[in-house]
Amino acid sequence: MEFRPLHDRVLIEPLEADEKTAGGIIIPDTAKEKPMEGKVVAAGSGARAEDGSVTPMDVKKGNRVLYGKWSGTEVKIDGKDYVIMKESDILGIIE
Repeated sequence: MEFRPLHDRVLIEPLEADEKTAGGIIIPDTAKEKPMEGKVVAAGSGARAEDGSVTPMDVKKGNRVLYGKWSGTEVKIDGKDYVIMKESDILGIIE
């Protein structure tokens, strides 16, 4: 299935957190936190102003981004988990 977010929305594939801590302790699934890092899979055309002009997006497909822990809406497309959120919910791009 092909999916294209509208306006200033972004489709993000969450990246899984590490299974171990830096000290080597294995973290069980029940103790893991929600991921806050992901890869942009698709992005909309940009925010539309009241005068009809479109402000282009700062993020694009392939960017690794950080976002708020409880940001966006979780969806399942073709059996994979994704998060859809507005560009303003993204905290930054990892370069």
